[in-house]
Amino acid sequence: MCAIAGLFSLQQPLTPDLRASVRAMTRAMAHRGPDGEGFHDAPFATLGHRRLAIIDRAGGHQPMSNEDGTCWIVFNGEVYNHRSVRPLLEAKGHRFRTASDTEVILHAYEEFGPACVERLEGMFAFAIYDARRRELFAARDRLGKKPLFYTTADGVFHFASELQALAQSPVWNPQVDLSALEGYLSLGYFVAPATIYRDVFKLLPGHWLLVSESGVETHEYWDVREFDTDDRSEEEILADIESTLRQAVHDRLESEVPLGAFLSGGIDSGLVVSYMAEALGDRLVTTSVGFGDKEHDELEAAGLVARHVSSRHYTEVVEPTLDEVIGPVTAGLGEPFADSSAIPTWYLSRTARRHVTVALTGDGGDETFAGYDFRYVPHALEASARRWLPATLAPAAAWLGGHWPASPRLPRPLRAGTILTNLSRDPAAAYYADLTFLKTDQTRRLMGLSVNGGLERSPVFQAVTEPYRRCPSPHPVQRAQYADLKVYLPNDPLVKVDRMSMAHGLEVRSPLLDRHVVELAFRIPASKKQVGRRGKVLLRRLARRRLPDQLWRLPKRGFSIPIGAWIAGPHARQFRDEVLSDGAATGDVLDRRELTRCLEAQRAGTSDQGYTLWAAWVLERWFRNSKS
Repeated sequence: MCAIAGLFSLQQPLTPDLRASVRAMTRAMAHRGPDGEGFHDAPFATLGHRRLAIIDRAGGHQPMSNEDGTCWIVFNGEVYNHRSVRPLLEAKGHRFRTASDTEVILHAYEEFGPACVERLEGMFAFAIYDARRRELFAARDRLGKKPLFYTTADGVFHFASELQALAQSPVWNPQVDLSALEGYLSLGYFVAPATIYRDVFKLLPGHWLLVSESGVETHEYWDVREFDTDDRSEEEILADIESTLRQAVHDRLESEVPLGAFLSGGIDSGLVVSYMAEALGDRLVTTSVGFGDKEHDELEAAGLVARHVSSRHYTEVVEPTLDEVIGPVTAGLGEPFADSSAIPTWYLSRTARRHVTVALTGDGGDETFAGYDFRYVPHALEASARRWLPATLAPAAAWLGGHWPASPRLPRPLRAGTILTNLSRDPAAAYYADLTFLKTDQTRRLMGLSVNGGLERSPVFQAVTEPYRRCPSPHPVQRAQYADLKVYLPNDPLVKVDRMSMAHGLEVRSPLLDRHVVELAFRIPASKKQVGRRGKVLLRRLARRRLPDQLWRLPKRGFSIPIGAWIAGPHARQFRDEVLSDGAATGDVLDRRELTRCLEAQRAGTSDQGYTLWAAWVLERWFRNSKS
């Protein structure tokens, strides 16, 4: 795991000040690669690298060249099948000087060109400068686990693993895309390829790009292509899931540094750890973090699993405070990101790094095996009800939903307003509404804009609903999962895990996001993954065979923090001083009267405004950091 950066001039040789800026770009990402740095200079390109040494620690230094020095690569991530690809390349005449996966990518590019990415299994973002063709080739892994930002300024293509690195360029354009802020406030993140900066983009997952004197060309090389085709018995499907997931876990165990796992009380991490135990035995290390608030503590469940697999289990009980974490969390994310679970992820990564350098995690099971009961189950019920709802009654459902009581003090079964409103929408719009934290009118009110118009007025509505509409599956849950795979997963959970783990120099690997696991999951019909009101049925049945019985009798806890209570309680004054003051950096983009109303509602307990307040505070901090 590393950081990469570089420049490629489309027309003229690079100037000295541009070359020098790559050193500053890599220094800005030193936390991602604490084990060393390297550079390569050529007339039209400069490459920079920070290294977190995991595989071939002695010989895997970067930038790395081919035999004759005409191709140079910088690489962030891991290729898990590099040992099986190497003999194929050796048979074609390529000579290897190292045992690293980096060199396999480089020779695969020489042999297969852009199609090399189709032979790589892993998580990666890399760039290769080909001096013979005077081209730069870059690619990102299929699911978007590793980041790659890019921009073109003054005829020079820039790329880096993090946004703040690009700001070190002497031709950096810091113009903020104010229109993108509406999407951020609605979702909590910026939807790729957009960023908060007008002229900076994220390379989409499963895409490569080619830069030459003609410009920048992007191309998609992977997508889920098969849905709902698995008609085998449940036992046959479970056996396939087990063998595929076991292989995915075992593929991710190569490391020359201490390796372990994040262990929560959930079945996803529990399954991953159970397969790790098969291979590692008494060498298995697991880590868990607990919080003083029992509603947000899964240490008991994690301890049950750790004892079951006989791991060396390390736990830490922390009392998270905004004073300690708001600075490093908001600075480490690079752009505004309002998912407050970044805070417990920061603490978990800190704890894990004290014992291991590589950690496996259970991320991804919800998006592929229908685990989000709170979204997928209502979505399926709405789809069934919509078939029986006459079109003439849709306006009545919308009106009733809009006037339904929304107090958080009401029992959950009585909070039916969202479902009623969704029944008046088409399925893609209902999916969008469920994904957003703030609906369009709420977001525009927060920004002091006109609230006339529906969800479609949001600048991110088309980007979010496009994969839902494009998905060929007729089942609404499969469509929602596919849209989550394309929008929510790479822009929220994977961003959170990458930035918070790399802030501590920790590499995280996600077996449930192995592309073979993902493709298998989408071939399985949704009716076998979600049964009635119960989601993730197949993984639950598999987990019952492999995890302790007592685990199922424990209450489900959330891996989260009470951000609303913090802001309305002990940090209310700090919030007012930073966000609601006359000198607030967000004063031109957020309505302070609306924010004050939200704060008072949170303090009075009349509505949950925790997300809104945190999103505003993160945005405030980002504006301040970007100007410093």
